[in-house]
Amino acid sequence: MAYEKGLHELASGCYAYLQPDGSWGWNNAGLICDGEASLLVDTLFDTRLTAQMLTTMRDAVPAAKSIGTVVNTHANGDHCWGNQLVRDAQIIASRRGAAEMSELPPSLMVKLDKVARLSMRLGGLGKGLGWVAGKLGVELLEAVVEAAPFVVEIFGDFQFEGIELVLPTRTFDDQLSLTVGDKRVELIEVGPAHTKGDVIVHVPDDRVVYCGDILFIGGHPIVWEGPVANWIAACERIEAMDVDAIVPGHGPLTDKAGVRRVREYLSYVHDQARQRYDAGMGVFEAARDIALTDYAEWGEAERIVVNVDTLYREFSGAAPRKSAVPCFAAMARYAGKSRSQINA
Repeated sequence: MAYEKGLHELASGCYAYLQPDGSWGWNNAGLICDGEASLLVDTLFDTRLTAQMLTTMRDAVPAAKSIGTVVNTHANGDHCWGNQLVRDAQIIASRRGAAEMSELPPSLMVKLDKVARLSMRLGGLGKGLGWVAGKLGVELLEAVVEAAPFVVEIFGDFQFEGIELVLPTRTFDDQLSLTVGDKRVELIEVGPAHTKGDVIVHVPDDRVVYCGDILFIGGHPIVWEGPVANWIAACERIEAMDVDAIVPGHGPLTDKAGVRRVREYLSYVHDQARQRYDAGMGVFEAARDIALTDYAEWGEAERIVVNVDTLYREFSGAAPRKSAVPCFAAMARYAGKSRSQINA
């Protein structure tokens, strides 16, 4: 099936909504219908994009005119920040996923975006910028400034103003069975992996599975949470399913060979990071040193920095990171898009 923006039918009553090119923030969603019943798998990064998606779905599928259930596969904003447009539905997520949604609210992204844009205009750590950042409640100013060009580049097309964080109304642990009309739908918690509470959505009779960000196809996965072993196990679980259509969180539709490639990448990065951790290399040095030749065609290679950092924390037993802001600064440096490199 062509990787084109819009709604694609996978089986009778099962659809994928794709957003090329699948890079930062450009996620996929899903629609499951039977009779007049409907379930939406994920919303999009902002209300403008979510409204476009809902209009497309409602024009094509009568049951989508009234969404009865929404499943958020995980807490990242590009999979749940459009929830306010379907707030009358029952919104479901894993218990851990729902709890994580409050850790990075849309209001913080608005603040980060403002400070990033202002730092690019002012060009430095001036007193004015520090004062503004303080008033906005943005910490780690130096990291924000370093990451500013990168943050604006990857998130500049999204409109975060006016987004209201609408949290799930129902949560679960491990597994939850639902029906959409007469269709059986299985929600399976496979996190923590990409985030703290990742969920995949399986429609057994239609041989379809919606994988959220357990699958990035054509782009490097990013391990915000780990452990990586859980993510590898999630891939193995998908590979063992009797499915024909596999919908990733980002990128084109795939098959089990695509799932295997993601699993192999995670194993490779784990083993390469372990060697460098044991040799005493620092995180950024190790990320730079790991050859990505076999994945050279994949986008967002800068995510290797976060993946190595997460693995190092796993190896050492260190506490989870308190903020993602330094990660964006490090990724900007890796990609050659930090202020210091642009000004060099």
